[in-house]
Amino acid sequence: MTTVVFIHGTGVREPRFTELYTRVAEGLGATAPRARLVPYYWGEEYGAALAADGASIPAAPGGTSRAPGDADETGDVDGADRWALLYADPTAELALAAAGAGRAVTAPGAEFPDERPRRLLAQLDDIAPELGPDLATHAAALARSPLLPPAAAALDADELAGLLARSLAAAVIGAALEADAPVLCTGAVRDTAVERIAEALGAAPAGTGRGPLLRALKGPALKVGSRIAVRRRRALTAAVHPAAGDILRYLARGADARRGLRELIARQPSPVVLLGHSLGGIMALDTLVLDPQPGVELLVTVGSQAPFLYETGALPSLTHPDPLPGHVPDWLNLYDARDLLGYVGAPLFPGRVTDVATDNGQPFPVAHSAYWDDPAVYRTIAARLP
Repeated sequence: MTTVVFIHGTGVREPRFTELYTRVAEGLGATAPRARLVPYYWGEEYGAALAADGASIPAAPGGTSRAPGDADETGDVDGADRWALLYADPTAELALAAAGAGRAVTAPGAEFPDERPRRLLAQLDDIAPELGPDLATHAAALARSPLLPPAAAALDADELAGLLARSLAAAVIGAALEADAPVLCTGAVRDTAVERIAEALGAAPAGTGRGPLLRALKGPALKVGSRIAVRRRRALTAAVHPAAGDILRYLARGADARRGLRELIARQPSPVVLLGHSLGGIMALDTLVLDPQPGVELLVTVGSQAPFLYETGALPSLTHPDPLPGHVPDWLNLYDARDLLGYVGAPLFPGRVTDVATDNGQPFPVAHSAYWDDPAVYRTIAARLP
C-alpha cells in the first residue's frame, strides 16, 4: 500500500485544515482507494503568527480619499476576469441593468416586474449545495435589493434569471473566498450550479449562459480596490498574514518544519509519496534535496512556487543553475494557467519534472484553492502512484 503524505500550503489553520484534509482524502480515495493518506499539519507548530498582535501595522491614513497609484483604468473584462469582478461585487451586473432601466409602466392590476423573481428567490433552498452553504441567505438579501425592481423592468425573464443566478453564485463563492475556505469549486461546477439556479428562477435552459451585461463590465470597477485596501489595512493584514507570514517564516527558518516532515516520513512504510500544495510543495522539495529519503518514490507538487524560487535564487535547498540531485525521486508538478502561484519545472529541470496543466475554470486567487475540487487532479495523481 502506498502512503501519501499530504503537506498543506500557506495560511491553513484549524478548523480549515481538517476540512481540506477531508476533501483531499475523499478525492484521492475515489481514484486511488489502495493509497493511505497521512497528514502533515505544520501550520500550527511551524506557521507564522503576529506575536505582538499586529503592532507593526501603521494606523489608517487620514484625509486623502485616493491611494497612491490609483488610475482610471478602462477596457473590457473577459472570461474568468468577469467572475473575479463579480466575486468582489456580486451585484455589479445587477447595478448595470438597473442603471439602464427606464421608468416602468405597469398596467392597473398587473403584477410588478420584480414580484415573481422575489417569490422565486424566497423559494431557493439547497438547490446548489456544491457552491457552499447559505445560498438561501444570499437569495433573501438579493430579493430585498433596491436594484432588483429597475433591473427586472429592464430585462426579460431569461436575462434576469441568468443575472440573478450569477449574482448568487458570486455571492456564495465570494463569501467562501473571504472566509479563506481551503477548497473552492471549479468554474465548471459553478457554471452548472448557475444553470440550475437560473432555471429555478424561471429561465429556459437555453437562456442560462453568460449575459451581455456581464461583458459590459469595465475596468473602472477595479480602481476602488486599492483605496479600500489602504483604509482597511489592519483587517486585511489580519486576514492574509498567516499566508504571507508562513512563506517569509519558512524561507527564514524552515529547518524545523523540514525536520518535522522527515520524522513523519521515517514512521511510514514504503513506498511513500509526498503531496505538497503551494508552500507545502516547496517544503517537500527542499526536504528531499537536502536530506535523501530512500522510502520516498514520488514527489507531487500542486500549485507550487518551487520552480520560481529556484530560478530567482530564493529556494533554500538549491540555487540556479545547480542541477536537481540524482537522489530526488520522480517529480510530478500540477499547475493551472490561471493560478498565478503555480509554476512549471520541466524547463528548469529537463527530464526530471513532469508538468501537467489543469483547468479548474476559476480566476485567481480562487484557482489556487480549486485544485482540490477538480477530479482531473486526483486522476492524474492516482495514475502516477507507485
